[in-house]
Amino acid sequence: MNAKSLPLKPSSHLYLLFLFLGICVSSAQNNQKRPPNFVIIFADDLGYGDLGVFGHPTIKTPNLDRMAHEGQKWTNFYVGASVCTPSRAALLTGRLPVRSGMASNKQRVLFPDSKNGLPAEEITLAEQLKQVGYSTACIGKWHLGHKKQYLPTNNGFDYYFGIPYSNDMDKTGGQDYKEAANQGASAIRMEDYNVPLMRNTEIIERPADQNTITKRYSEEAISYIKKNKDTPFLVYLAHNLPHIPLFASKGFLGKSERGLYGDVVAEIDDGVGKILAALKEEGLTENTIVIFTSDNGPWLPFKTHGGSAGLLRAGKGTTWEGGMREPTIFWSPGKIKPAVITDLGSTMDLFTTFSKLGGAKIPDDRVIDGVDLSATLFEQQESPRKNMFYYRGTDLYAVRLGDYKAHFITEGAYGQFEERQEHATPILYNVNEDPSEQFDIAKEHPEAIERINALVTEHQAKLVKGKDMLAERE
Repeated sequence: MNAKSLPLKPSSHLYLLFLFLGICVSSAQNNQKRPPNFVIIFADDLGYGDLGVFGHPTIKTPNLDRMAHEGQKWTNFYVGASVCTPSRAALLTGRLPVRSGMASNKQRVLFPDSKNGLPAEEITLAEQLKQVGYSTACIGKWHLGHKKQYLPTNNGFDYYFGIPYSNDMDKTGGQDYKEAANQGASAIRMEDYNVPLMRNTEIIERPADQNTITKRYSEEAISYIKKNKDTPFLVYLAHNLPHIPLFASKGFLGKSERGLYGDVVAEIDDGVGKILAALKEEGLTENTIVIFTSDNGPWLPFKTHGGSAGLLRAGKGTTWEGGMREPTIFWSPGKIKPAVITDLGSTMDLFTTFSKLGGAKIPDDRVIDGVDLSATLFEQQESPRKNMFYYRGTDLYAVRLGDYKAHFITEGAYGQFEERQEHATPILYNVNEDPSEQFDIAKEHPEAIERINALVTEHQAKLVKGKDMLAERE
């Protein structure tokens, strides 16, 4: 009998038990000492009312519902713009996109023939965290410049897997989307959209198989988490959907009572559940903060192929609440106390909050619009965010201060043709009492308008607008 097959003595069993317990304790201690991991899941064109936990009657989102019950549901959480490119710039830089030049009155977003992208001098959340030892991955839609110098791998991300802009771009033929949508899911052809799927800086598939893209994005996020579990990590998972054209994989197609749009949201929800399960399997739940939200409100002209803003007014492209207030959930069992938070928050606050939690210094050479939400997340203290600026392009259309929101300019979304109106006396709403923005109370509350006007004067006196990075096309 060789030494390896000798039976262990009882004392040896105890030794192994103590060794195992020691490893577990040591691992737990190291995990708690380590800065938190961050997973940002960003949907595209998802409306405020499109999740079960935010009131949708037929879209089933059990994983996001559970995430909200175990974490925090934020009901007054905003993005930095009501369309894709500037909204993403705001999240990653913590700054109003008008400051970085990632907002324009000529082109609302970047296109496959756009000349520019996110300026090199802008600092992204990934760059912040990378400098303090984080592994960083961007998975999904980028939309901040498709040229090599503008891609995620030149903006602080170690790894990129995704489509560099919107999934409806590079259209090569076929029917108009609205016509195809009226004929059913089978009439919407993936081949009509020649969008590239990239890994780092190389195109690996074109056209991207959008039937499976949601599933593959979630799988890439899980793979990255497992490979990088021994170091702090940032995973920014930005789905291309439910932006049109809508696609879902075979396991979800035709399953939702809400039709194809519901199929798409259900598949995103399934991916969220698998990511949360992977975090649990790897023992990372207590040291990982996950947030789920959307880049802007629903694209309403596409009818049932667009989402719903619920009780909020209008949708994508507008500065009404439906364009910029998004369904938002934070999750970190053991750290984030379950609650419904009605205080204000913004995607810009992720830059400041996650930078501080990760140990990165907030830049002091530029205006950072994000605030630190950690005391609200962990202790349910009052949010430090008290106002929100609603820009459309480079023009300030509305401002919220506390309960009150004043509209200086109003205009409809793409395809809805509500004419632009400049209001000599701003329209005023109490958006806590009247979230649908139906009842103008400007005459009853002139003092609220005065306070908002003073805030605007202060804001504009210090505002330096960046060079327009969206207008030039090749």
